[in-house]
Amino acid sequence: MTQYTVPGLSDVDSKKLSEELQARLNDYNDLHLILKHAHWNVVGPNFIAVHEMLDPQIELVRGYADEVAERVSTLGFEPLGTPKAQAEDRTPLKYDLNRANTQDHLAAIDEVYTTVIENVRESLKVSGDIDPITEDIFIAQSAELEKFQWFVRAHLDNA
Repeated sequence: MTQYTVPGLSDVDSKKLSEELQARLNDYNDLHLILKHAHWNVVGPNFIAVHEMLDPQIELVRGYADEVAERVSTLGFEPLGTPKAQAEDRTPLKYDLNRANTQDHLAAIDEVYTTVIENVRESLKVSGDIDPITEDIFIAQSAELEKFQWFVRAHLDNA
């Protein structure tokens, strides 16, 4: 198989970018599963609001996984999305709740969003030094993730 990358990027830079993108692919796969899990298991006051709020977030995060995987391929590397690849040499995002009330799920989702957003911002720093295309992907994704976290936090606000 011929190894290639995007014109204007070195093999070293492309590899570094693909590693950042793969890490975000792992996070996005974890995140969309966590959000769907919460969607299925949330109960109590504001159930329907939270249940329905999560669906568009799930779909967009699944789309982010696709977008970063396709960028990995564009850079000449292989995106790894199998269950085995998702479990090897990494720590998945933590989420311990099953059936629980809306406030508990929202607080746990808020923590997961914080982790994912911090990770995307770190990848953004790396990509910003190397490639404006990958940087733009991370900028757009972090903006939406931050908005989703705001939605979650608005439900948690008791003011």
